[in-house]
Amino acid sequence: MSGNAEKTKFSIRVDTELIALADAYIKDSTVRNRTELMEDALRFYLGFLTSKKAEDYLLQSISSVMTGTMQDSENRLARMDFKIAVELSKLSQVIAYTHDVDEEAMKRLHTKCVEEVRRINGAIDFEDAYKYQKRET
Repeated sequence: MSGNAEKTKFSIRVDTELIALADAYIKDSTVRNRTELMEDALRFYLGFLTSKKAEDYLLQSISSVMTGTMQDSENRLARMDFKIAVELSKLSQVIAYTHDVDEEAMKRLHTKCVEEVRRINGAIDFEDAYKYQKRET
C-alpha cells in the first residue's frame, strides 16, 4: 500500500509486555514507529489467514478429486472383475460339459487349486498348470 493511502485512527488495548517487545523491535528494525509495525504485522497476519483459507480450500479440493478418482477406479475394477467372472464361468461350463470328471477328483482339484493360489498369491501361470497336468513337474 502506498504512503498516501487513507488511514483510520483507532485505539487498541495491548499487554504492556507486548508493547515493550514491539518497541525493542522498532529500535532494531526497518520500521520507524508503532504504526508501521502494526500495519506490517496486520498485513502479514491477514496474508497468513488468506493463505490458510487457500490451503484449506486446496486440501478440500484435492481430497474431493482423490475420492472421485478412487471411486472411478473401484468402479472400473468392479466392471472388469464382473467381465472376467462371466468369461471364467463360460469356460468352466464348457470344460465341465466336455470332460468327465468324478466328484472325488473335483474335490482334490479344488483343494490343490486353493493351496496353489495361496502359495503363489494369485499369480496363476498357465504353463505351470500345463506341466502339472502333463506330469512334467
